[in-house]
Amino acid sequence: MHTIKVIAGGFLLLGAFLLLGRWIGGGAASVLATAAGCFIPIWLVAAAVNLWVGVSRAGYPLADEVPYFIVVFAVPAAAAGVLWWRFSRG
Repeated sequence: MHTIKVIAGGFLLLGAFLLLGRWIGGGAASVLATAAGCFIPIWLVAAAVNLWVGVSRAGYPLADEVPYFIVVFAVPAAAAGVLWWRFSRG
């Protein structure tokens, strides 16, 4: 359940980035592509922090947490990548 909540948080953060891009850039496709592209490294850091909390605080072994880290990062990042690709095409 925690994994689903974190992934949902990633989608909410992506939505916030896109709303901010729309607010700043007036909805221009290039600005939305930049917002989606900027989301990915920020989400990588957030997913890594989630990994660290799982290992250091919850006591899970790193080998158990890495597959969850990959899923938690990859699902919202893939959505951002698709949006970046669509918006950068014009």
